[in-house]
Amino acid sequence: MSFRENLKSELSFRGILVKELSLKTGINKRTLDNYLREKGNIPPADIAVKIADALNVSVEFLVTGTEKRPNLETSEIFPADIRQIAKKLSGMTENEKSLVRALVDEIVRQTSPIANSAQS
Repeated sequence: MSFRENLKSELSFRGILVKELSLKTGINKRTLDNYLREKGNIPPADIAVKIADALNVSVEFLVTGTEKRPNLETSEIFPADIRQIAKKLSGMTENEKSLVRALVDEIVRQTSPIANSAQS
């Protein structure tokens, strides 16, 4: 994956808007939008470091899409049940992952305090 795709994916994963990233990094929103365009530029190293720091990932991850992260099976970061789910998700197609995301979003929507108070 490209820098653009990795940045876009990480923003989506973290639920961060470009304008929020702009505020966190001090990088102009238009500049960030340029990195997210189909034919956008790759930022210079100092800018990539600011973006990576704000997203709590490595520059290596933004550039290559991979990095030396803890193995999900042995990591203490997530409980065992979450690691099992992550392992299953990693083997799914993008379409299957999209369906899982939609299902989780719907469950969260239905179980949120706001949704519950509206149903009462």
